[in-house]
Amino acid sequence: MQRPALEIADIFRAHGPAWRQSERGHLSLGQLKVMSAIELCRSAALGGHALRCSSCAQPQIAYNSCRNRHCPKCQARAAQRWLQARQADLLPVDYYHVVFTLPAPISAIAYTNKEVIYGLLFDLAAETLRTIAADPKHLGARIGVTLVLHTWGSALTHHPHVHGIVPGGGLAPDAHRWVPCKPGFFLSVRVLSRLFRRRFLEELHNAHGQLQFFGDHADLSDATVFADWLAPLRQCEWVVYAKRPFAGPQAVLAYLSRYTHRVAISNSRLLACDERGVTFRWKDYRVHGRTRYKTMTLSTDEFMRRFLLHVLPSGFHRIRHYGLLANAGRAQNIATARQLLQQPAPEVHADAEHTSTANASVPPTFVCRHCGAPMIILLTFARTHPIRAPPNMRRCA
Repeated sequence: MQRPALEIADIFRAHGPAWRQSERGHLSLGQLKVMSAIELCRSAALGGHALRCSSCAQPQIAYNSCRNRHCPKCQARAAQRWLQARQADLLPVDYYHVVFTLPAPISAIAYTNKEVIYGLLFDLAAETLRTIAADPKHLGARIGVTLVLHTWGSALTHHPHVHGIVPGGGLAPDAHRWVPCKPGFFLSVRVLSRLFRRRFLEELHNAHGQLQFFGDHADLSDATVFADWLAPLRQCEWVVYAKRPFAGPQAVLAYLSRYTHRVAISNSRLLACDERGVTFRWKDYRVHGRTRYKTMTLSTDEFMRRFLLHVLPSGFHRIRHYGLLANAGRAQNIATARQLLQQPAPEVHADAEHTSTANASVPPTFVCRHCGAPMIILLTFARTHPIRAPPNMRRCA
């Protein structure tokens, strides 16, 4: 695969040091770690391998990846591994794409309260889907849902929302039959939106003591002012929408491969970095047709600031499973669903012959950039170890 002409790492290496110095005290430790990881990714500082092609004998040096989840170069393999694990969970039913979005005022305070508000977004979106689906007036079944958090718009603005992938049906309360949804229709988005709005505002009000407010929102630290601020949000529309069913389970995997491990902006969208700033492609969702694809130029400082808006708190999971797909009971629930849908479980071969065949189908870690043949590892060299503290002068003496 050909390397893009411009990468996020190039921008960080060229402009990051000066910007970090000017913004000292305003960047979190997590943001600094992300910048450092992206700058060092696939460079000699992380070590690597000396390789030779098994076919054309071309030599090659492959440097190690940083594996940071915000790095645009490290997500392809992570997504591939995740998708292979999810293939066994697919059911022979329609799958629906549901999106829950926070209104702009809440998005504004979410930036300084990521862990609390993003956590509420996950849990209450899942609760809303499961509650409405369990209602006999709508579906009357226990459903499963996979939610993926995105915090950005196409122009790198702060726009928190979750994408949900939901099987079109669920298990009856007694788990003795599969309850399918109506063809081409999952659940009423109007009903979902109303319940999601009510539950989110209730839980946000209860979480007031955990929230931090700065700048223009500093007055919201007062509980009465915060309650008054929430009042208008009970009247505005909250965007929840459901898209048409995917064209089969394999289309679900294709979709997930694009969304699960996506970062705020990919290297392929970058066009130039010059004296004017950073120019990149973006999609204007307010416009339909080909004209929705536009270009935008931001100063390098503003581009880096917007990119780092989307750094998640350490340990925060951006892909979560609920209901039938929750980790605790997923295997049993999927087995029950397959039995009710009369779909045999995938066969797992444990003998050596099948194991070797399966391993043979796994693509090699390194392939030749000239002919595509597997590469032979000749030498492995370790990463450099940065000096973390000045030497002990007494020992040196």
